[in-house]
Amino acid sequence: MKKFLFGLLALVFAEIALFIVIGKAIGVLYTLLLIISTSIVGLLIAKQRGTKSVQDIQKSLQQGQPPAVAMIETFMFFIGGALLALPGFITDIIGLLFILGITRKLFKPVIFYFLRKRMKKGQVVILQR
Repeated sequence: MKKFLFGLLALVFAEIALFIVIGKAIGVLYTLLLIISTSIVGLLIAKQRGTKSVQDIQKSLQQGQPPAVAMIETFMFFIGGALLALPGFITDIIGLLFILGITRKLFKPVIFYFLRKRMKKGQVVILQR
């Protein structure tokens, strides 16, 4: 937990430093407009792609297939959209990486590995109703 808090604090300081650097380079008004526009784009992407991903999960379930890939896609779009909605340039870059198709394909195996590892340790439990 301490590592997470330290990482979060480091992210906040890095974002503030980047705000100052970019604000000096392009101006305060353009920096604010850039932050606001990426937040709006993030919310729109999260809503649009999130809805489609939920439909993909339902389609997989109706076809009798496990919805693991669709669930990972939904998770990645949600996290990417949420990171884009947060004010900050570092979170915007990470959010874009989660949303773009090419990088999303690179992250999927890492997420599957993480989930399998947690399931073996008993930290993630899948309930079947």
